[in-house]
Amino acid sequence: MGKKLRLILGDQLNYTHSWFKESDADVVYLMMEMRQETDYVVHHIQKVVAFFAAMRSFATFLRDGGHQLVYLTLDDPANTQSLTANLERIIAREHVTSFEYLLPDEYRLDLQLREFCQSLSISSRVCDSEHFITERGFLKDFFRGKKTYLMESFYRELRKRHDVLMDGSLPQGDRWNFDAENRGSISDVDAVPKLIQFFHNVEPLVNMLDSCGVKTLGVMPEMGLDWPINREESLCLLEYFCETLLPYFGKYQDAMHSDSRFLFHSRLSFALNTKMLNPMEVIRRVESVWSDNPDKYPLAGVEGFIRQILGWREYMRGVYWARMPEYAELNFFGHASPLPAFFWTGTTKMNCLRQAIGQSLQNAYAHHIQRLMVTGNFALLAGVAPDAVDAWYLGIYIDAIEWVEITNTRGMSQYADGGLVGTKPYVSSANYIAKMSNYCSSCHYDKNKKVGPKACPFNSLYWAFYERHRPLLEKNPRIGFVYRTLDRMKNKHEILTQADAYLQNLDAL
Repeated sequence: MGKKLRLILGDQLNYTHSWFKESDADVVYLMMEMRQETDYVVHHIQKVVAFFAAMRSFATFLRDGGHQLVYLTLDDPANTQSLTANLERIIAREHVTSFEYLLPDEYRLDLQLREFCQSLSISSRVCDSEHFITERGFLKDFFRGKKTYLMESFYRELRKRHDVLMDGSLPQGDRWNFDAENRGSISDVDAVPKLIQFFHNVEPLVNMLDSCGVKTLGVMPEMGLDWPINREESLCLLEYFCETLLPYFGKYQDAMHSDSRFLFHSRLSFALNTKMLNPMEVIRRVESVWSDNPDKYPLAGVEGFIRQILGWREYMRGVYWARMPEYAELNFFGHASPLPAFFWTGTTKMNCLRQAIGQSLQNAYAHHIQRLMVTGNFALLAGVAPDAVDAWYLGIYIDAIEWVEITNTRGMSQYADGGLVGTKPYVSSANYIAKMSNYCSSCHYDKNKKVGPKACPFNSLYWAFYERHRPLLEKNPRIGFVYRTLDRMKNKHEILTQADAYLQNLDAL
């Protein structure tokens, strides 16, 4: 029969995969920590360490299960730091006669492995990762012939196909989407429960990165890494979310508050994106606790959470595989400015950005509204190049893998795809941020002013963005009212002058 080598990438830690049900003396698994993966963007130190810690935990799981494993640490002298070079060496060393790998989720790795297999003299095979609810090409086929991809129709189709929150052929509560009920602002954070914590001593990993010269951003907490690094901890976090946070999640999912980093969000994205948790098991668990106790769990919040996973997460992956690699080059507005320096330090007089960026640097995390309507909103208003925005989001967030990052950033956040994902640019003035947070109450700038020395930059930049891109946006039926309002403003010239002054000196804001 010969010896078979099976590759496991760092985001393929699927404890329930059929590969691992039984050990086989003729199968060798390979896992690798590589500079190829640490260096393609500058990553948050917690992200790199969490991936390596989770990989090492998975390696222990494999060995305890009787599986043969070759594990290359980053500081192994025999590690070439290249995926294909390491594979060539291990295939020769182990006298491998066949090679298998799991379907990668990033285009660059998919291409690299396909080209590598074409060069092999031994047989090769690609296997499904057994994680996602839809196949790679499902969305492309579903929207064949359409100019835009409407997430809502995609989501409804999956609800029906998988019988999620359905009452026969109808949605539970007679509505498909309860988003309008999930936009509550929050002023009292005393009600937010204590976080469940997973502090891991990762000093050896941090020292290894330092000795190898890996460049990172952000900080590692003194207490250690506070993220789940194995399936047991991931399931524990899921149960904590269901029991403690889910009852409040929906109403406050868009809220932001300076005294609470996570509010009622699940923090399950890292566990999901490394495949320690399966999306359908999360959906079924949330559906189950609601079904058992509907009085405790508002349907609006349950539906809103499930929509993020069954709808948005699968949709983002589908868009990625339908449009890559061209998607990574899209720049609808032709934006070309660099990121302001404060994106790397959090040092800015704008309190909303100071909070969102500071939290990201401290925790490698910010929830979807902080990413979309604070940092992303500002980057779009400021005309930052999509490449720069992509690299920042991909590096700073612990859950950021390109298949989910780039479609959210370049598509939803920056409208660089010209409306394939979002029907309009997601920009706002200070009004939205003030409504959904307490950030404006302690800011250097005045949220109510459009002009003047302390006028909130979001206000003038908002109107200048629409004026600058009038030829591209004026005919969009969702935002025609913006231009009618802008053209009625008596101080329009003054507002645009204010915005121009800010744009010329972004680093000083």
